[in-house]
Amino acid sequence: MVELLKVSVGPFVFTARFELEKAPETCRIFKTFLPFTNQTIHSRWSGEAVWVPLGDFQFGAGFENHTCHPSRGDILLYPGGHSETELLFAYGSSSFASKMGSLAGNHFLTVVEGREQLEEMGRRVLWRGAQPIRFEAL
Repeated sequence: MVELLKVSVGPFVFTARFELEKAPETCRIFKTFLPFTNQTIHSRWSGEAVWVPLGDFQFGAGFENHTCHPSRGDILLYPGGHSETELLFAYGSSSFASKMGSLAGNHFLTVVEGREQLEEMGRRVLWRGAQPIRFEAL
């Protein structure tokens, strides 16, 4: 079963697919937080990506389907450990990292509609600063 989310970043709207088979626990837990609203800022160390810092928030999932090299349109959840809990949304070339070094995050969402807006979304966050981000069920 395919389940989709609407992901809004500032004025940009994307449709993302849950990676249910590859990251079932991360998907299950994230669904309990919907709708999820926060702010996204440009990543400092990860290249062409924006991130949502979540501090010491205990998400409750371990590592699954984790990667340091997300593809364009992949959304990862880093459940915490060496760095703070966070979401990472790759809009281009990215290598997930923090001041502690490389990180691996759970790839649990993939953008399936709106990919043509990814680069413009990333530029907006880079040059205009923090943007609201919202995840909601379709």
